[in-house]
This record gives sequence, structure tokens and C-alpha cells, in this order.
Amino acid sequence: MGIGENLGESFEYTKEALVGKWKRWILLTIISIIPIVQFITYGYTLRVMRGIKPAPELEDYVKLFIDGLLYFIIALIWLIPTFIIGGILIGGSILALMSGSDAIGIAGMGIGLLVTFIVAAICGLFSTIGIVRFARMEKFGEAFAFGAIMEKIGEIGWVNYIISLIVVGIVVGIIYMVLVIIPVIGWLLMFIAMPFLLIFSSRFICNLYDSAETA
Repeated sequence: MGIGENLGESFEYTKEALVGKWKRWILLTIISIIPIVQFITYGYTLRVMRGIKPAPELEDYVKLFIDGLLYFIIALIWLIPTFIIGGILIGGSILALMSGSDAIGIAGMGIGLLVTFIVAAICGLFSTIGIVRFARMEKFGEAFAFGAIMEKIGEIGWVNYIISLIVVGIVVGIIYMVLVIIPVIGWLLMFIAMPFLLIFSSRFICNLYDSAETA
């Protein structure tokens, strides 16, 4: 499945999941903006990543909450290298600036931010597949099976995988930007669109994961 085809299928899947199913859309919108409770939304996206078609029902809220919490913890653990590298490089640059070494501090800050961004991007590549593995196998440890994750990305194709994630990120980002700049009701539309974009991006990642099996 090519990127364009994936975008189209993901859009149709999401439209079928929410358009006309207004109760589901309203509930997901409300849940997604309430701190802690929003873990239910993360849990729902895991169900989407399992490849369930048509879109799963919004039910068994306790299980959704637990799955969503585990989703959050997995993403957080994958970010630990970013926190460590960023803390060392950026923290060191701040100390240099405070000690009066402006040139070293500024240069170090720039390098530190760049390296931290690269590490975060790499962690994101692995955590995305790790989260899908957790969704499919429902075993926490599978989210960190580094060798299996590397193998899956290799099957998808590193270039295809990276470009696909960039494209879907740009699409979602543009939609958010367009909504935000709409006067008065832009912020409201952004919240309403959140479930649509979460399901859309989750379905896209699901299809990308499964594309390795047909490559």
C-alpha cells in the first residue's frame, strides 16, 4: 500500500468510524480533553492499531483506560534516552552560559538541541512500532523487543517508513494549523477534530505496520 493509498484508506476508515456515529465522536472529544481520563482515548487508538475493521466500539472503559495508561508509559520509557542526552548536553550548555562562557554555551546549546532532536526522532521511530506490537500482542515487553522492531522496520523499508511518518505528521499538522487560525471557533474545532485525527493517524500507522506482510 502506497502512502497516498494509505492516506485515502485511513480517511475513509475514520469517516466511517465517526461520521453518523455522533455519540462516539462526542464522547471521544470530551474524554480526550480531560486529563488522566484521556488515557481512554489512547486505549481506543490501540484498538484501531490492532487492525479491527470496521472501527471498534467505544466500550469497556476500564480496559481502555488501563491500555491507554500502558501506552503512555511505553512512550515515556522510549523517551528516556532523549531526556538523558538532552539533560547532559543542554544542561551543560546552560552551566557554561552561567559561568560566563557565552560562545561555548551558545554553540553547545545549538549542538545539544540538534542532537536531542535527532535522538528523539530515532526513539519515535522505534516507539511507534513498539506501541503497535503492544497493541497486537498485548504484552508490555513486546513494546521493547528491539530486534523484532528493527526487523519490522526493515520489512517496511526504512526510507518508506520515515517518509510515511513525515507525510502523515505534515497532514495532521496542517489540519491543526488551519483550524487554529479560524477566528473565534478555531480552538473549538481543534478539539472536535482531535478524535478524527487520532483515529486517522492510528489507522495510517496500522496500515503501515501491516504493509510489511505484503511487501
